[in-house]
Amino acid sequence: MASDSPPTISMQLVEEPRLQKLKKAFISKFKSTPKFYARAPGRVNLIGEHIDYCGYAVLPMAIEQDILIAAEPLSIPDINLANTNPLYSDFSTNANNVQINQAKPLWHNYFLCGFKGIEKRFGLESPCGMNCLVEGTVPPSSGLSSSSALVCCAGLVTLRANGKTLPKVELAELCSKSERYIGTEGGGMDQSICFLAEKGTAKLIEFNPLRATDVRLPKGAAFVIANSGVAMNKAATSHFNIRVMECRLATKLLAKSRGLDWKAAEKLQDVQVGLKVSLEDMLRVVEEVLHLEPYSIEEIGQNLGISPKQLRTEVLSQNTQEVTAFRLHQRAKHVYSEAARVLDFKKICVEAPEDALRLLGDLMNRSHASCRDFYECSCPELDQLVDICLQSGAVGSRLTGAGWGGCTVSMVPEDKLEGFLAGVREAYYQNNRQRWAQEEGILFATSPGGGAAIFLEA
Repeated sequence: MASDSPPTISMQLVEEPRLQKLKKAFISKFKSTPKFYARAPGRVNLIGEHIDYCGYAVLPMAIEQDILIAAEPLSIPDINLANTNPLYSDFSTNANNVQINQAKPLWHNYFLCGFKGIEKRFGLESPCGMNCLVEGTVPPSSGLSSSSALVCCAGLVTLRANGKTLPKVELAELCSKSERYIGTEGGGMDQSICFLAEKGTAKLIEFNPLRATDVRLPKGAAFVIANSGVAMNKAATSHFNIRVMECRLATKLLAKSRGLDWKAAEKLQDVQVGLKVSLEDMLRVVEEVLHLEPYSIEEIGQNLGISPKQLRTEVLSQNTQEVTAFRLHQRAKHVYSEAARVLDFKKICVEAPEDALRLLGDLMNRSHASCRDFYECSCPELDQLVDICLQSGAVGSRLTGAGWGGCTVSMVPEDKLEGFLAGVREAYYQNNRQRWAQEEGILFATSPGGGAAIFLEA
């Protein structure tokens, strides 16, 4: 894995039309010329949902859809942000006094997360102001990481504008922490693949320490993304953070039951590491220790020997304070079984047996069932779309991203791709969603794309 900085590429070496169009729009908006451009891709997670923040490896790939920012550093401390999408309002602020509003996760706040991360990392006393025009082709609130791509792109822009450099790994970790300014307790997968992606290969992303390993996907398989049409902004609801907290609470109960330091245990992986056992063993521990019925805050407190007030203050996040019931058995069961599926997926890709597609498809199907039944992060539209994808010729299909809406990813034999796309269009999109079938980015095959980069005028 490369540990160098994101690449700086001459615009002569890339397809220019989109950058030139963005340049013209920038000149029209700001009456000046951009000095450089930054790109950060969206991603699709092939398998390993909701386990990065539990310490476990995931298996994503970057997609071609991305966030592009045209930028001009300024000699005054003004940050002026605009978006080519008219749905997103212009925003201006002082670089010396950046405030991020968690109550209203508007688009510009994600840019400010990336800015603030770099500002804090370098202790910038008078950070550079800038004009920025943002253009995105990642469908928003679709589970393809549009928000994280914007945070990463903003971090890269701020880094360049202030004359600083960082290795990709450090940038990924920094942007992962920076996104928490918006209130989302994410794990780091999205930012890691954004910076560490390489064209032509998916990546096994592991944490503590962060590292990425190439995973060559099997020949003869196409990966197709289909948008359910249900938008889900994970910073705008508490769904996501409730799951993070449920995993944290399950961690503490499991750790205490086995004589580990439960106060120090934050992630489900900590328990496995502390006990020095396999993922299979951890599933048995879950069955022995955690009951199927939801836990109340009082019961968890009693188990840990602390008051409900302490539990809320010391463990729960700000937007999960009012939650009264926690499903710990189901969440832990999903995490440990999903972590095992990721390792199985990678192993099959490496060994490439004759029935690789069937085996990988089965893992994807089991992943979706676990997300639906144990993690409860699916929705009726996603379940319907997964069923339609399987009926249309996919060997495996699952939700991708946080869930509760967004997209599915399906593995389809290449010789069935045309029929698959036609079948899904007809069965899911055409009836009451006619216009979706016409929109770009609703249903598309994708291959592994490259990571974040800076583009300079020749």
